[in-house]
Amino acid sequence: MKRLLTAAVMIGAAFLPMAYLAAHCEVPCGIYDDHARIDEMLEDQATIAKAIKNIHELSGGHGPNNINQLVRWVTTKETHATNVQHTIAQYFMTQKIKADSENYVDKLTSAHAVMVAAMKCKQSADPATAEALKTAIDKFHNVYGD
Repeated sequence: MKRLLTAAVMIGAAFLPMAYLAAHCEVPCGIYDDHARIDEMLEDQATIAKAIKNIHELSGGHGPNNINQLVRWVTTKETHATNVQHTIAQYFMTQKIKADSENYVDKLTSAHAVMVAAMKCKQSADPATAEALKTAIDKFHNVYGD
């Protein structure tokens, strides 16, 4: 029975998106790289900005390939905004920002601002939303510290 359950878990894991498999776990292993997470969020933000630029360029065309690429860029924008939200929520807010930490309220406030800015990137194709996300990530990084 135990082997069957282990096999079922392994087979189920094969069908999980790679983000779940590569994500840093919530087990207190002590292997953390805050800078890598900030860099990942900035990379996600740059991808969102590029997606918005391409959405604007493709929005005038009506051919099937044009529409296909447009949809792909919208999907990419959504995915990377969600990545930012997950990094803030699952890495920083769950594992790193402690209630007894210095500047706790400032850290929470700036983390929340990043999540809201990422949400606004999902809701709009305005380039200003991508810039606002970058500003929010930079502010979070400054408040969070090293």
